[in-house]
Amino acid sequence: MIKIVSMRLFQAILVMVAVTAVAFIMFRFVGDPVAMMVREGASQAEKDALRAALGLDNPMLIQFVEFFGRVLHGDLGTSFRYQQPVAELLMNRLPATLELVLVATVMSLALGIPLGVVCALKPTGFLSRIIQSATLVGISMPTFVTGLLLILIFAVNLRWLPSSGRGELVNLGGWQTGFLTVSGLKSLILPSITLALFQLTLIMRLVRSEMIDVLSSDYIRFAFARGLPRSHIYGRLALRNALMPVVTVTGLQIGQLIAFAIVTETVFQWPGMGLLFTNAVGYPDVPVLAAYLLFVGFLFVMINMVVDILYTFIDPRLRTK
Repeated sequence: MIKIVSMRLFQAILVMVAVTAVAFIMFRFVGDPVAMMVREGASQAEKDALRAALGLDNPMLIQFVEFFGRVLHGDLGTSFRYQQPVAELLMNRLPATLELVLVATVMSLALGIPLGVVCALKPTGFLSRIIQSATLVGISMPTFVTGLLLILIFAVNLRWLPSSGRGELVNLGGWQTGFLTVSGLKSLILPSITLALFQLTLIMRLVRSEMIDVLSSDYIRFAFARGLPRSHIYGRLALRNALMPVVTVTGLQIGQLIAFAIVTETVFQWPGMGLLFTNAVGYPDVPVLAAYLLFVGFLFVMINMVVDILYTFIDPRLRTK
């Protein structure tokens, strides 16, 4: 077991070194930091002095070692646009993104699992066909189109919900949250629905497929033969076994939701990391782009490593490999 954990940790470190190298290349070759930071009309001597202060006159290998060392100490550089530490900018935007992803995940699970069970119990029924058709339309529609339609209906025409922003926030020990205010909760609804649609469809179809396989197994037939209640068979026996892959997929999808919330945050002007990344692309604010890449890479590496280790606890056969 220790060998497996050590191997997964070693692989995670190698991946993060590679991601750091990609972020360094982005930082070094996407635009000239000196040209972006120096004042207009600066002389060549001033540019050379700034380049030396930033360490850009050193050999490439030394620059990478210094960049890697700063990353290990949590120093992700200074934003060209905001003139603030990038780590501070990310931490300020992180609560908004995490709250959006949390609500979207809860929505997708709360709706996707029951809908998947309904479609599995009567796969050829009328209600099942309606649900699958509706989810197919939802997953085929681009995210920005879904967001704009929701804004048009619920914000512009009906005026029930706000079209942008986070609403009123409350400070809880440095964590800015909108969960405790009415306007904050209202502001969460439309972007959360937009972000949850794809994951909801994925979970629904996965639960449906797994439930159909489980319901055709021998032990389920034996449970029916013994006369056990249908609620016990469907809820305690079938659904419990069908949810194992759902847990895995949901864990991996959380990383994807954080990484790909960019479109949703841009459409609703949600002040999270995705909107920060979009604004950085237009500037271009290379330190923010590199830091966002590092954060997302670290997130995926950690989630995959935790899932791999959890598999060894769930399935003892993997411990011998």
